[in-house]
Amino acid sequence: MRKGILEFCILHIISRGEVYASDMLEELTSAKIMVVEGTLYPLLTRLKNSGLLDYKWVESVSGPPRKYYILTDTGKIFLEQFGETWNELQASVNQIIHESFHHHNKESEEEGV
Repeated sequence: MRKGILEFCILHIISRGEVYASDMLEELTSAKIMVVEGTLYPLLTRLKNSGLLDYKWVESVSGPPRKYYILTDTGKIFLEQFGETWNELQASVNQIIHESFHHHNKESEEEGV
C-alpha cells in the first residue's frame, strides 16, 4: 500500500511540470514521506517502463546534464484514475473511522463514563 501511495505522490509532483529527482526527494522528505534515493530511482524507472512518465536531459551550467521527469499522456490518465480511486478509498476509511468513533462514544455513554 505504501508503494502505491508513494507512486501516487511522485506522479502528482511530476504532474506540475518538469522535475529533477533531487527536488522530488526534497518534497517527499518535507512531507514526511520517508524515501531514499535507493527507493526513488528504481520506482522512477518502473514508472517510465510502464509508460507513465518520461524524461529529458537538460544541460547544466554547474555540472553534468540533469534528467528532468515529465508525465506522459498515459501517465496523466493513470494519475486521474488513481486520484478518483484515492478519493473513494479515503471517503470509505473516513466513514469507518467516523462510525467507530460514534460507536465508542455511545458505549461510553451507556456505561456512564
